[in-house]
Amino acid sequence: MGEMKLLLNGQRKACGKGASLTDFEPDKAGSVREYHRKFREYAPTPLLPLPNLAKSLGLGNIFVKDESKRFGLNAFKVLGGSYAIGRIVADRLGLPFDNLDVEKLRAGGFDREIGDIAFATATDGNHGRGVAWTARQFRRKAHVFMPKGSAQIRAQNIRSAGAECVITDFNYDDAVRFANREAEKNGWIMVQDTAWDGYEDIPRWIMQGYITLAAEALDQLRDFGVEVPSHLFLQAGVGSFAGAALGFFAAALGNKLPRTVIVEPDKADCVFRSLSAADGKAHNVTGDLATIMAGLACGEPSTISWGVLRDYAAAGISCADFLAANGMRILAAPLPGDPAITSGESGAVSCGVLERICSVPWLDVVRAALDLTPDSTVLLVSTEGDTSPDMYRDIVWRGRYPATERES
Repeated sequence: MGEMKLLLNGQRKACGKGASLTDFEPDKAGSVREYHRKFREYAPTPLLPLPNLAKSLGLGNIFVKDESKRFGLNAFKVLGGSYAIGRIVADRLGLPFDNLDVEKLRAGGFDREIGDIAFATATDGNHGRGVAWTARQFRRKAHVFMPKGSAQIRAQNIRSAGAECVITDFNYDDAVRFANREAEKNGWIMVQDTAWDGYEDIPRWIMQGYITLAAEALDQLRDFGVEVPSHLFLQAGVGSFAGAALGFFAAALGNKLPRTVIVEPDKADCVFRSLSAADGKAHNVTGDLATIMAGLACGEPSTISWGVLRDYAAAGISCADFLAANGMRILAAPLPGDPAITSGESGAVSCGVLERICSVPWLDVVRAALDLTPDSTVLLVSTEGDTSPDMYRDIVWRGRYPATERES
């Protein structure tokens, strides 16, 4: 099964018996959502049912959370960056966070009190765009660094949001280290969606920002009459999004937690390899991390998400790039009666993996191991739209799936 590897997580614990879920409890989700509602651009993104795809795969229901509609930025990442920057600014002003006036900040009402602060980050694209957008809303500067091979359109989108943006000669993890050195040298505030020893508060805030997405999805499922999905497929790069979503569902649902599957590209499967080691420790992947899934091309798990993934994920899947490409096409050209969804490489991979598991006879063992049955309700998250339009058209229109973004 070279196209995908499955690992059932033998380290999984009962909810509340492993890593702390305090940061992701429903009360925290309520506070985070109230902050996001202060932005005039905020609206819950759609949760779209795909009943005909589900039927064709022998499943009960499939729902896709479509994050291409988030804040007009074509991806979910702004949820984390905006929340973290809000927390930083509130601390700077000495204000209770819940009292932060977003509209007053946008109008320059606190310029003198905040002072001349600037933000820095490293990104594969979507996180940096969210940081740049938020910095501009709050009348601050942002400096963004991207790994080698990043698509020029993603860099241009960051620059269009008001930030300085440089494509480096480093892979993602080394670009993070470079950005941090530049931040320390210039007195910028690092706003990074991964954590390491000594740098955990801001990544924790970013993770908390992501739980708006998960809380919306749970409410929307209940609007469809689904109290709890049976399965949750989550993509992982450093694991911050997957850890936040899994943490929220674990805190909110307890022993009703869906069977959660963490999906990664096989060239950057740091969570999968960490779970495989079964020693409780996070393990890194090195090298170029060459995958079309640019948003997941990360080799080092975040220290604050790893514990949640280790203790509460049911399984991990490491998969080939063509499955992400298949997922993009499936969502773009749905079965009659299902809605079309524009989903990028990192957004569509879970759909491609699910379709493959349920339609190819030699993967029946994977299907059985994950207990995917006609009674299953599966929640997927399309984390991005066509953030690299040329690559999207190459894959969806022309049937290509280049080995790396550099070749697109």
